[in-house]
Amino acid sequence: MNSFVTLRDVGLRDGLQSIPSILPTARKFEWIDAAYAAGVHQMEVGSFVPAHLMPQLADTWDVVVHAKRHEHLQTTVLVPNLKGAERAIESGANALLLPISASAEHSAANVKKTPDQMLETVAAIATARSAAGSKITIDIGISTAFGCTIQGDVPESEVVRIAKAAVAAGADEIGLADTVGYADPAQVKRLISKVQDAVGARCRTGHFHDTRGLALANTVAALDVGIRYFDASLGGIGGCPHAPGASGNVSTEDVVYLLDRMGFETGIDLSQLLALRKKVAEWLSGEQFNGSIWRAGVPKSSSVFA
Repeated sequence: MNSFVTLRDVGLRDGLQSIPSILPTARKFEWIDAAYAAGVHQMEVGSFVPAHLMPQLADTWDVVVHAKRHEHLQTTVLVPNLKGAERAIESGANALLLPISASAEHSAANVKKTPDQMLETVAAIATARSAAGSKITIDIGISTAFGCTIQGDVPESEVVRIAKAAVAAGADEIGLADTVGYADPAQVKRLISKVQDAVGARCRTGHFHDTRGLALANTVAALDVGIRYFDASLGGIGGCPHAPGASGNVSTEDVVYLLDRMGFETGIDLSQLLALRKKVAEWLSGEQFNGSIWRAGVPKSSSVFA
């Protein structure tokens, strides 16, 4: 199991919410079906937020229902509050992701709450889950864990504090997000190790943005300290509105290629994934796509085509 790495593609949520284009629901269904056929069995498919705030994700309920047709597909939805969590529970999604920013200033700008108020929400969601008899996983994404374009430095002690408090409040899993692309490999190893010391195996996910070209290097650093679960976005779309000049999430295709070359298993067929990327780029013509492997191609010696 140590050689297997799970990738959760977040393009349908983190990617689409950051661009002006609104992808038709039928196209989202096609995206899910093709990604699943390629071996992507973890996807973040939407967010339960008011439609007027995020029209790109207004069809999240329908998207979750469609995704559930695939027996082995684990679906995640982002929720900003208790009401969103209740919708996630009702939808039958496998996991809900609640973002908690380690930067107080980013938290105020992003969700208009303090980190401690968001921690109170974790406890409320855990209570709602128990009341509903739901098995949905409560996943906490600690955003701006490695730095913030608004606040600047983020104390590592604050990241550890939030992780411990979230677990105590009922969270099942903790992910560390380089929301604005500030992280470097040494910092990634150091901070993940500290959070692992605090919450053990519940520190599960690495979420890296390629804003400054270090996402793949940071992925390797996280692998070195035992992380085997990563977020990535098809075509590298998405990003944080509070990160000027951001190029978006690390591309799923690049991470699959990296892991394959390093001898890890993902269960994902890169050729099928690249074919899907081409389709999505056509559907979202005019939007910014990122990544390298789609442009350079796979070396003939690569085992992905063996």
